[in-house]
Amino acid sequence: MLVALAATSMVALAFLIPLAIVVKNAAYDRAISEAGKQAGALTPALVITTKAPEIRQAIRSTRYGGQQRLAVHLNSGTYGTSHITAKDLEDARNLAKASTVERPDGVAYLQPLATSTNGIAIVEAFVPHEQLTHGVLGTWWALAGVAVGLVAGSVFVADRLGARAVKATRTLAEGARRMGQGDLSARVPVKGPPEIKEVGKAFNAMAERVRHLLAAEREVVADLSHRLRTPLTALLLDADTLGRGPGADRVREAVQGLEREVDEIIRAARSGLQPDNTGVDAASVVRERLVFWSALADDQERPWTIRGADRPAHVPLSRNDLVAALDALLGNVFRYTPEGTRFAVTLVHQADLVALVVEDAGPGIKNVERALERGASGGGSTGLGLDIARRAAESTGGSVHVDRGPLGGARVQLRLRRQ
Repeated sequence: MLVALAATSMVALAFLIPLAIVVKNAAYDRAISEAGKQAGALTPALVITTKAPEIRQAIRSTRYGGQQRLAVHLNSGTYGTSHITAKDLEDARNLAKASTVERPDGVAYLQPLATSTNGIAIVEAFVPHEQLTHGVLGTWWALAGVAVGLVAGSVFVADRLGARAVKATRTLAEGARRMGQGDLSARVPVKGPPEIKEVGKAFNAMAERVRHLLAAEREVVADLSHRLRTPLTALLLDADTLGRGPGADRVREAVQGLEREVDEIIRAARSGLQPDNTGVDAASVVRERLVFWSALADDQERPWTIRGADRPAHVPLSRNDLVAALDALLGNVFRYTPEGTRFAVTLVHQADLVALVVEDAGPGIKNVERALERGASGGGSTGLGLDIARRAAESTGGSVHVDRGPLGGARVQLRLRRQ
């Protein structure tokens, strides 16, 4: 619309300004031509006679004479109403041809004429300013109206032409937004200009391909997880043979917890887990998971402390994701530090974020950048632990920072934006 407005306005102005000048000049020429006719009407009388009464009578018989806009200048004097000076009159006699003289209130048309007494008579016809521009303003308004109508029409046509493309583009953007939010059934109607139709077809094909790929991935995850059930069942049966006692109870509890995690993975994979944006209290998750890990810590004689978990800390993260991130960090402590190594979990409360800090007194992490890469590990593991924590933090708009802490070993800060 803006392009059509600018282009049509420039074209309209390119024609309107010259036309306005032509209209003004035409009105001026028309008024001067009429003055010439009025002056020429006295020619028969001046050719026949130069007597004052007859000249005055001839002047009064004309329209300009009745409006006191006509005068005759003879050697014997001036008859009628004159609007020029003596100098203007002398210049007209010397010029000896029709001319005009600009006056403050209009234009005087001067026409020389030879009389019967071989003298030169100057006939003066005066045209006021309002006659010089008669009808000009109305014509200008008409031209302006035509120009505005053309501009408005072009803008309307441009709007109708563009609306089709804009509507199709907005529909495409809405489909992309829905798909970005996890709605894999999002599709867009294939309509609009040819280019938008091609984009719509490509989007629908891509969405269908993504749906099939994610479905296949979920099936693979579910199948792989389900294959763990056989060794888990055997492990649970072996745990039942351990008899009674604190050690046997911990083993059975650990195996049951592992079985619950596998069941949760299978359910999530089968259902296509949707993101949970309701949020969770990080403090309650920390307290709950420390109860779970404390049994193994006591068994390995690991001193541990927890700080800052007595205050609520709500973060925009699902409970499962936060549990997975915290278990990954604590699992690294138990996996990569010797038994008896001290560790601590701290919740640091700030105005806009909550920092979940896990640190230990172990040897630390030699290559921090490599450890944060997905699938990279220097200890023979899968290399996914820190990456799980990183993705959980970044999903809230936060980050992960790894360095050496006060205990002497690795310190991992999971910075989570508050809800």
